[in-house]
Amino acid sequence: MTTAVHPAVERADLLIDLKRYEEARELLARRLAEAPEDVRAWVKLARSHLCDEKDGAKALEATERALALDPEDIGALVMHAHALREARRFLETEEVLREVIRLAPDYWHGYALLANWLWRIKALRSAQAHGHIRPEDQKAALRESAELAQEAIRLGPEEVYAYEVAWVIADLAGDRTVADQLDEAILRLDPHHEQALERWTKRAAATPGVKAAEAATLYADALASAPDSAPMRQGLDEASYRLLRGVRWLALLCLALAAVGIDLYATEGETQRELPLPLGQRLWDLVPMTVVWALGALLRYRRLRAGVRVNLRSLVRRRTWPRIVLGQAAWAMLCALLITQVPWTERTVPHVLFWAGLVPAVATMWFDRTKTG
Repeated sequence: MTTAVHPAVERADLLIDLKRYEEARELLARRLAEAPEDVRAWVKLARSHLCDEKDGAKALEATERALALDPEDIGALVMHAHALREARRFLETEEVLREVIRLAPDYWHGYALLANWLWRIKALRSAQAHGHIRPEDQKAALRESAELAQEAIRLGPEEVYAYEVAWVIADLAGDRTVADQLDEAILRLDPHHEQALERWTKRAAATPGVKAAEAATLYADALASAPDSAPMRQGLDEASYRLLRGVRWLALLCLALAAVGIDLYATEGETQRELPLPLGQRLWDLVPMTVVWALGALLRYRRLRAGVRVNLRSLVRRRTWPRIVLGQAAWAMLCALLITQVPWTERTVPHVLFWAGLVPAVATMWFDRTKTG
C-alpha cells in the first residue's frame, strides 16, 4: 500500500475544511472511480459525511472499505471510531481506539481520544449493568481516563486537545487544583483559547479582595482575546455594574456630609449651628463633596481601561437597573446640594430632604446587588 496522498485527495481535504462538502465528495468519487484501493480517499470521504451530514452509516461504509484495504491504517481506525460514535455504536469505539494505541503507541491523539470517551463508555456500561452509574465505576473510569490523558500530554506536550481532555476529567473528578493548572497550561499554548480564558478570568475576578475596577479590567483584557465570548461580556457587565453601584455610595457619603454641614442632628453637649448658614460656609460645604467625587469617581474613571469606560456608558444605555442606580445617586446628590446651598432658616425641610435622598437608595441597596438587567 502506498502512503503517498494523491493531489485530488489533498484538494478534497481542503474543500472539507472550507465546508464545501459536495465538491469534496464529487472530487473523491472521481478519485475512487480511478483508484478504488486509495485508503486516504475512503477516509476523507468518511470525514466529509461526518462533517456535513453527521451520517454515521455512510461514514461507516467508507471506513469499512478503507480498513478492508488496510486494517492497520491509523487514520482509518480513528475515523472509524468517529463513525461508530455517530452511528450510535459508541461502546464499540473502545476496542477500535485501543487498537490504535497498540499499533501506534507513540501517537498522542489515540490516547487523548480514548481518554475523552472511555469514562463515558464505562458510565454507559455501568448504567446498563446496574440500572444506574455506580460511584465506584465512575471513579475507576475517571482514574483510567486521567492516566490516558497524562500519557497523551507526555507524548504531545504542545497539543491543546490533550490538555482539554485532561481538564474535563479533572473537573469531573472535582480536582480543582489540577483543573486550574491545566487551564494555565492551555493558555500558555493558546492564549486565545476561549473556554480556558473564560474559566481563568472568572476565577481571578471572583478572588476575595478583587475590586470591581480590577475585575472589570480582567474581563476587558479577556474580551480583547476572545471578543465573541458571551460569558466574558456578561462578566464585564457585572463588574461594570458594581462600579456604578459604587457611585451611589459616593452620593450617600455626600448626603451624610451635607447633614453634618448643616448640623442636621443635635449632638449631646454641643449647640447646633444657627441658621441660615453664611454664604461662605455653604460654599465651603461643597469642598468635601468635590473631593469625594474627584477622587472617588473622576480619578478612578480616568484610570479605567478604555474598554471598561465604553462598557459603562453602554451598560447605562442597555440596562434598566444601572439607570436606576445612577438615578438614585443623582437624586441623593441633589438632596445634598439643596440641604447645603439653600439658606434654610429651620431644619424641618432639610430633615425631609435627607430622608428623601437616603431611603430610595437604601431600600434597594441589598435587593439590586445582582441586578444588571
